[in-house]
Amino acid sequence: MNTKSHPPFHTRRSFLKTSATAAASIPLAGLSVSRFAHAAGSDVLRVGLIGAGGRNTGAGAQALKADRGARLVAISDIFMDRVKNARQYITAELTKDGRADAVQVPDAHCFTGFDAYQQVIALSDVVCIANAAKFHPLQSLAAIQAGKHVFVEKPHGIDPYTVKMMRRACDLAREKNLSMVSGLHSRYHPGYAETVKRIHDGAIGDIVSIEENFLRAPYGVTDRKPGLTELQWQCSTQYHFRWLSGDDVPQSLVHNLDRARWALREALPIKCHGLGGRSSMTEPIYGDVFDHHSVIYEFPNHVRIYAFCRTTTGCYDESSSLIWGTKGRANLTACRIMGETNWRWQPLGNDPHQLDPYQIEHDRLFAGIRAGKPVNNGDYLTDSTMTTVMGQISCYTGKEVTWEQINASDYFHNNKPEDCHDAMEPPVKPGPDGSYPVPIPGRTKMI
Repeated sequence: MNTKSHPPFHTRRSFLKTSATAAASIPLAGLSVSRFAHAAGSDVLRVGLIGAGGRNTGAGAQALKADRGARLVAISDIFMDRVKNARQYITAELTKDGRADAVQVPDAHCFTGFDAYQQVIALSDVVCIANAAKFHPLQSLAAIQAGKHVFVEKPHGIDPYTVKMMRRACDLAREKNLSMVSGLHSRYHPGYAETVKRIHDGAIGDIVSIEENFLRAPYGVTDRKPGLTELQWQCSTQYHFRWLSGDDVPQSLVHNLDRARWALREALPIKCHGLGGRSSMTEPIYGDVFDHHSVIYEFPNHVRIYAFCRTTTGCYDESSSLIWGTKGRANLTACRIMGETNWRWQPLGNDPHQLDPYQIEHDRLFAGIRAGKPVNNGDYLTDSTMTTVMGQISCYTGKEVTWEQINASDYFHNNKPEDCHDAMEPPVKPGPDGSYPVPIPGRTKMI
């Protein structure tokens, strides 16, 4: 089968280029916003962005398009130029819809620094979090503690310590009847959902094995701008530093492994072993992350998941989720089943909204808030993230890692997120040749 065949849908990066617009997937058409008055007595839902890179800029525009009563009121980032660029872009996007008034972010509500998220939370009813993944759990927990609804991008932690913090945030959100919506967008793709439903209904029989691939060139590579401190430089290219991003298994394979767990009815891995390292992406601009990983997971009933990710140039690329069963096979990202049953999902009509899970996740977030039925994705977002963390640590250490081990551990990549501040020294420094040290499998110990 064609493992690279995908139904076309907008990624958040393509959203920034194509500016796709669509109506909400949970229909609110024809209903006055006043019928869904906010609990505080206002029809307005104040939205704040924590992080102002391309990912959260897209999320901010989609949040405002999901609800005509939403108003963007605050933005924070480490860098002020990102904040103002995000404000400008989102204003232009909403102007196309005749809703320029949806962006209400004066200069006084543009914040920078490691603690700036606190000011955004204080001004908002709903916060969208998409910055360095290290801080997603800390900022989510702070928002929930303050009584705010949360949309948070993946990954939802980068080590056992932060994933456990995210679990606390999700549990507290349930107690307080607040939303916790995950950026694991596959769950919101209607074609994926229909394919998984058919798998659960027995279309391919019992699942035997799954192959997951996320093979591509390095992501987010930037040259170092003159004048940046070492801390600023690492924050400006956070995908390439372990202490900020957690590396590529949590960053990229989390989508794949979340789809695999979904197909396996949310099963938890028993153990895994991984291989990883750096083969060619060794220059200083690539920081201290690995450029290839392979992880084999064992799940109940002897099901194995073979998961691969690579960030190297000039190599074969593939993004796929391939599932083998006793009666057939499924190409999940192509929404296709083959074997005793042959089927392929086709969207109904020409509404691009059907193919934009990034927009749909915000539609459901805001519809749930208005209906008094907040959405909480806490179970799968934490378990899928911890699955990637155990694989990443296995690659770093060269050791087999069990589910019990990873959940018993409180290991964290220095420093703890709550201990980071604007004047800190970064926990990793370049060596004499300008390159950064990386873990050595067989020697590095983490848990």
